[in-house]
Amino acid sequence: MGVGPQEEPVTWCPWSDTMKCKQYGRLKSALSSPLCERQGRQSHGMVILAAAFILTSLLIFCGSNNVIEEVYSNFHVAINNAPGTTNLKKWPWKGGYVPVHGNKNMSLHCHHCALVTSSSHVLGTGAGAEIDRTQCVIRMNDAPTLGFEADVGNRTSLRVIAHSSVLRVARKMPEFLHRAVGNPVVIFWGPPNKMGKEANGSLFRLIQRVMAYSKLSCFTIAASKMRRFDNLFHTETGLDRQKSHSWLSTGWFTMVIAIEICDSITVYGMVPPNHCGQPKGAQKVPYHYYKPRGPDECVTYTQHESSRRGNHHRFITEKQVFARWAKQYNVTFVHPSW
Repeated sequence: MGVGPQEEPVTWCPWSDTMKCKQYGRLKSALSSPLCERQGRQSHGMVILAAAFILTSLLIFCGSNNVIEEVYSNFHVAINNAPGTTNLKKWPWKGGYVPVHGNKNMSLHCHHCALVTSSSHVLGTGAGAEIDRTQCVIRMNDAPTLGFEADVGNRTSLRVIAHSSVLRVARKMPEFLHRAVGNPVVIFWGPPNKMGKEANGSLFRLIQRVMAYSKLSCFTIAASKMRRFDNLFHTETGLDRQKSHSWLSTGWFTMVIAIEICDSITVYGMVPPNHCGQPKGAQKVPYHYYKPRGPDECVTYTQHESSRRGNHHRFITEKQVFARWAKQYNVTFVHPSW
C-alpha cells in the first residue's frame, strides 16, 4: 500500500470485481474525509452532493448495462421503407419533456442559437466571444467551458446529456453549478425504465435528488417522445434503428431539440458527411476537444458507421440528414463551413 491516507476498509461491496470495490471504498471514504470537514458550509454541501451523485451513479451503471440495451432495443419501427421527410416545425411531439422537479414546462425559445459540438475542430477558432454573444448557447454531455473559453465561449443556455454521460457529468457537477448563469436548462435522455418519471426510474430519482438544490431547470425525455425520435430516424434514413444495430447519438437528440426551440442555428465544429472520405479528412484530430489523447475523430466515425456487430452510432448517416435539414430549418455550419 502506498504512502498516504489509508482507505476505509470495505466490509461490504456489491461487486466481486476488486477494482470496482476499491473505487467504492475510495468514494465512501471521500464522504467522511477531513477535507469535507474543512470546507465552508456551501462547499461542504457541494462535495457531498457530488460524491453522492458519483457513488450512486457507479452503483447504477455498473449493474445496468444489459438493462439499458434491452429497453433501448424495444423501440422498434418498420424496416426497408424509403427515406422521407418530417416537418419538425410542425412536429406534434414538441412537448414530451418531463420536469425533474415540480410542474415546469420546457418553454425555452430562442431566435438564434449557437450549437457547440464537442469536436476538436472548434480548437483554435477563437469563436468564444461570438458564441457568447448568441442569444442561446447549446452544449452536449460533459463538454467543459473552463479552460476553453477562447474557442467555445463560457455561457450555456441548454445542455443535452445522455444516460451514459451522467457519471462523467457528476464529476464536473461543481463546475456546472458554480458557472451557471441565469437559469440554464438541462435535458437528459435515456432508457425510460431508468430515466422515466412514470417508471420511477433509478436515474430519474438520482438526478432528482442531486438537482434539488441547483438553479438548473432539469427535464428528462418522456418514453413516448423517445419512440418518436426512433421513428424520426427511420423516416429520415429508411433504417430501422434496432435491426440496423444503431444507437442514436446525443448529436441527433440535440439537433432535433435545437430545431424545435431555435428560429436559426449556427453549428460550431461539425464536419460534413463526406469529410472523412476526402484527402484532407485524413488529418488526425481527437474526437473530443477536451480529450487530446482520445480516439481520432474520423476513425471513430468510420468504425461506427461500418460496423454491423453490436450496436453503434451512425454518425455519418446522421450528418447526411443534418445536411438536408440545414436547407429546411435555417441551419449554418461553421468551423468548418459547409
